[in-house]
Amino acid sequence: MWHRRYHVTTFGCQMNAHDSERIKGMLEELGLGEAAVPEDADVIVFNTCTIREKPDQRFAAHMGEAAARKRERPDTVIAVGGCYAEAQRERLFELYPQVDVAFGPGTIPHLGEWLGAGGFGVERGRFGTGDERRFAGTLPMHRERRFQAWVQISMGCNSRCAYCIVPTVRGREVSRRPGEILAEVERLAGEGVREITLLGQNVNSYGRDVGSGFAELLRACDAVDGIERIRFTSPHPKDFRAPVIEAMAECATVCEHAHLPLQSGSTRILKAMRRTYGRERYFELVGDLRDAIPDLALTTDIIVGFPGETDVDFGETIEVVEEVGFDGAFTFVYSPRATTEAAAMPDQVPEDVKRDRIERLVEVVQRVARERNEQRVGLVEEVLVEGPSRHGDGLLRGRTRRNITVNFAGTASPGELVAVRIDGATSTTLRGEQLSAAAAWSG
Repeated sequence: MWHRRYHVTTFGCQMNAHDSERIKGMLEELGLGEAAVPEDADVIVFNTCTIREKPDQRFAAHMGEAAARKRERPDTVIAVGGCYAEAQRERLFELYPQVDVAFGPGTIPHLGEWLGAGGFGVERGRFGTGDERRFAGTLPMHRERRFQAWVQISMGCNSRCAYCIVPTVRGREVSRRPGEILAEVERLAGEGVREITLLGQNVNSYGRDVGSGFAELLRACDAVDGIERIRFTSPHPKDFRAPVIEAMAECATVCEHAHLPLQSGSTRILKAMRRTYGRERYFELVGDLRDAIPDLALTTDIIVGFPGETDVDFGETIEVVEEVGFDGAFTFVYSPRATTEAAAMPDQVPEDVKRDRIERLVEVVQRVARERNEQRVGLVEEVLVEGPSRHGDGLLRGRTRRNITVNFAGTASPGELVAVRIDGATSTTLRGEQLSAAAAWSG
């Protein structure tokens, strides 16, 4: 019997990766199977990002290919969701007339409703509205790995960073009730999940609207039998307070890694960005974290070319990268987003200056990260095996508790925790060899 099939293309952040797993689970509950490539799909779904210009351009290219397939097979259904869809809700169907249905980040359940209407009769031209937001975390999930899972704890953001469109497209922050989150974590543990990542636009402001807090949530998840690693992303430096640091230090399952977005090393630029902290406060927070968790890995986000950024401001960013010693960084060229405060600011930085700065920044980030990774050579790391290495050569791939990828020689299966002695390093990965249990315990 012929079954309809779907294909989901995901752009952007970890929240979108989580949402796509929910979209897949929902479509499979409707009876669709997953197609390996869009060309073989009856339902093509794009889960979009609009934080920067590049994802918009990539989406436009993908839509061109999907439109061509729809001309060949008019019964193909094209659905567009995510942040770009929400940002363009007033004119999405005008920009892309081949789109059948659209949904914002908080209205994912509508996709299933519309595609399932009338035994798969598509309600064309429908779009969920922001005041109908529901947590995607309540939907069925198609997990990419059986031993790892995303867990959504909040949606939306109350910060008003001058460059960011997230509050506009994802709405005000709403916390998921702690009992609901814990029930999901316990269910996941029962299904064999060993590592969870708690997700929110600003995880450490979690719970203020439901009478709870992020530190309490970390401790509650730590107490769930079967969960061996807890990660979270992304926190905001302004809300990273002592109780969360204490919970990170005291909970055995909370990994020794924090992603702490810097954005700029210049206090003047941070103020213009409305980040509500300065470089000195950032340094203090890094010190507090490392005092409590000495082996902590720190990663970050950095934007270059924000309006008004001078060579001096950029130099201060380089100084922070050197002084903090980040284990990795996502680096971005500032990209104006419509409706944001920064898009209308004077002193926009020329493109050639932005490009020069990003190249210089990446060079420093990679050198610092390589130096940090080289300090791990000779150590034994606990690695959660994810599968075959992308480098081939019969190697396996996994991650340390500090969230560094390790390519290693060994015989373990995905989902196993193994000891690996590190014998090499690059700026982004470690290399090593799996140890026997006896050798691992003997040190």
